[in-house]
Formats: sequence, structure tokens, C-alpha cells
Amino acid sequence: MRMLVLGAGLQGSACAFDLLQQPSVIEVRLADRPGAPWPEFLAPYANDKRLVRVNLDAKDSAAVAAAMHGMTAAMCALPYYFNLDMTRAAIAEGVHFADLGGNTEIVNQQKALAGEAAAKGVSVIPDCGLAPGMVNILAQLGISRCDSVSKVKIFVGGLPQAPEGPLKYQIVYSLEGVLDYYTTLSWVVRDGKQMQVKALSEIEPVKFDAPVGELEAFHTAGGLSTMAARYEGKIPTMEYKTLRYPGHAHIMEAVRELGLLELEPINVKGQMVSPRDVAVATMGPRLKKPRGKDLVALRVVVDGIKHGKAVSHEWELVDRFDESRSITAMERTTGFSLAITGLMQADKAAGPVGVHTPDECMPGERYIAELAKRGIMIRERSA
Repeated sequence: MRMLVLGAGLQGSACAFDLLQQPSVIEVRLADRPGAPWPEFLAPYANDKRLVRVNLDAKDSAAVAAAMHGMTAAMCALPYYFNLDMTRAAIAEGVHFADLGGNTEIVNQQKALAGEAAAKGVSVIPDCGLAPGMVNILAQLGISRCDSVSKVKIFVGGLPQAPEGPLKYQIVYSLEGVLDYYTTLSWVVRDGKQMQVKALSEIEPVKFDAPVGELEAFHTAGGLSTMAARYEGKIPTMEYKTLRYPGHAHIMEAVRELGLLELEPINVKGQMVSPRDVAVATMGPRLKKPRGKDLVALRVVVDGIKHGKAVSHEWELVDRFDESRSITAMERTTGFSLAITGLMQADKAAGPVGVHTPDECMPGERYIAELAKRGIMIRERSA
């Protein structure tokens, strides 16, 4: 297999690292703008001929096509607004494609390319990270085990192992992305109908075993992906919530309501500036913890009926920073998930060609087994 990873940031680098652990992969092209730094965990592969660095401007369509040419699959860890163009390029080159997604409108545009992808024999799977991605596959696995489903609840969060400061948070991916989720309406299903609720709303406690303890959960956008539309009228209740340490949501709600996360520029002493840009520039350095060790906490609960009896399926994960390799839990659960998807596409084990979200095409049991091979252990409970 020859694999292309678009984006050498946190998740793209983790995806490339995982691909390099697979004997079936004979080449990993890691593409990003010139001068983009590589993380420490890729240093041992600096002289590995299988790892090829490609300088790439993602806005240069000819360069993107050249990078994709001859590849088995492409995994995109670029910002979400590149995903549609990268999808088109992959289809044109006849290359399987997966991305980290996070924007449901763009996913719907990708789905409109299903006929073109199928005609080229290409599998396209958007939304292949942690959330959306892993959590949706687990939710679908629970749904498939029920005759009817009454409720699907998804909880997931990336957190510091040693919380500090008023937000008790550290940046584990893009702060811009976090703030986007905090300011965008979230799709849920209530009484069988799709509706939108405010981000940071409907806070509820969620308890994990020590040392994680009690967390708070609140609505944020993007996690359900297209599942809300897919199951409208079929499942009465479906929702996704982000997990943080208690107190986080109220502070961020106040920051938002004061207008400090607005995108529209305002006049400040004769200069037009975006409040969001100022918030990122101010908060970012304070929330970066270079030596901070993170964790990912996840729980997916599906309640329903099987053979006339009430059943509940639950999956739980607490994954922690890999100290031996300095790979964060967020990189493991997101970047590795993207790699697993690309590998399964290359093996033709990820459902039919065309465009499908992970819940529509990824075999849940095999996916969980692949995570376990990487030490990402998902615990299942059924009642």
C-alpha cells in the first residue's frame, strides 16, 4: 500500500506514525507546507525510506493531484474547509479518501459526489476521527444490536490529566476548532425530530472511575455528523455532548455572551480586529501545556428493545498520553482512527465504494479490534 497523509500537524503526524507500524504499507507520503515541523515521535523515521516528505500547498490543485497520483489511499488531516476539494481530487485520481471532517454541511456536499466516487471504484469516508468518527461507529454498533432504539447518548472529551487554571483545560487540537464548536448550534433528535440547541447548554454530570472522577457534559456541534438526519423519525432521542471538568461550560458561556468569540471585526482604537482572533491570541498561549499529559474520556450509550425486552449497550474509553513515545491521547484516538479507516479502505473492508460516513460503512467489531491492537481499549457493557 502507498498512503498519502495530507497535513503534518498533530493528527496527520499521528496518522503517519500509525501507518508506518504496518508491514503492508510500503510508502507514507506526509504532505504539508514547506517548513512545517515534525513531532518528536516521527524523528526515528527521519531516514526511513518509506516516509517521504512532500512540500504541498493544498490550494494548488495540480500539486495536490501530483501528490495523490499512484497512491492507494489518502487521509486528510487538513482544516475541514479543504475536505471537499481534496475529495474531488482523490476521486479524479482514483484514490480512496478519508478525512477528519467536523462540518456536516461539507459532509453533505461530499455525499453528493457518491456517484462519481462509485464510478471510479473509490471509497470516500468523511468524519473519521474521534468525534465524529469513533463515537458514531460505536453508536451504530449499538443501534444494530437492537430491534428498536429509544435513546442514543454520546459523551466525549479531551482533557488534561492534571487540570489547572479557571478552565481546567489544555489545547489538545485546534483552539479555533474548539471555539467554533462552542459558538455553533448543535443538532440533536428530540421526539423523533431534528432540532438545534445552543452550544454549552444542558449541562449534566457524567461520572468516570477515579482518578478521572466527575465531569460535566454539554452540547457542542458536529459530533453526530449526519446521524441526526439519518435517524430522524426512527429514534426518539439522539444527542452528542462534550466532556470537560466541572465549571468549564459556565465560564465559556460568559465569554461567548460578552461577545468575545464573535468573528465580525470591530473598531478598536482605529484598528479593525476580530474578537475571536484576539481570544485565540490571548487564550492560546495560556492553554498550551507543552509538558501537560492529556487523556480522552468517552462514553456511548444506546438504549432499546431486543426480542421484546429492554436492553442497554454502553461503550467506555479512557485513553492516556503515551509517555514512551510522547503521543497524546487525542492524537492516538483521532490520528490512529483516521489511519485505521484508510487501511480498511485499502483492504476493501470498509463497506462499498461511494461516499459513506463511518457509521454507515465501518464494521464496528473489527474497528474496535484494530484499536485494541494499538492499546486503545474500549470497554463494553450490556444489560
